[in-house]
Amino acid sequence: MGRQYICRPMPKVALARHLYAFFPQLEGQEINVEANTAAEVVQAMEKLAPGFAFYICDERGSLRTHVNIFIEENLVSDRKKLSDRVKPDSRVYILQALSGG
Repeated sequence: MGRQYICRPMPKVALARHLYAFFPQLEGQEINVEANTAAEVVQAMEKLAPGFAFYICDERGSLRTHVNIFIEENLVSDRKKLSDRVKPDSRVYILQALSGG
C-alpha cells in the first residue's frame, strides 16, 4: 500500500510586481509557505530566494521603512519582530513602496 499524503493549507504569498526584477526565480510561481508568523513567511521566502529577507528587512530583522506586509487586508503591526500571526489559509502580500520624480 502506498503512502497517503495529507495536504494541509499553507499561506499563499503574493509579491508586488517589481520585486520579481530582483527575484526572478519567483516569477510565475504560486508561492505557498509553511509559516505561523510574518517572520516565518520572510524566512521561508529567504529559502526560496536567497537575499529576499535582507532586501525587505534590515540587519536587525525589522521591516524596512519602504516595505509593507499585509496579512489579508491587515497591515502587520509588529514591524520589528514580525510576530503577527498567519493562518494556514491566509494570503500574505509583500509590497515595496515606489518613489521617484
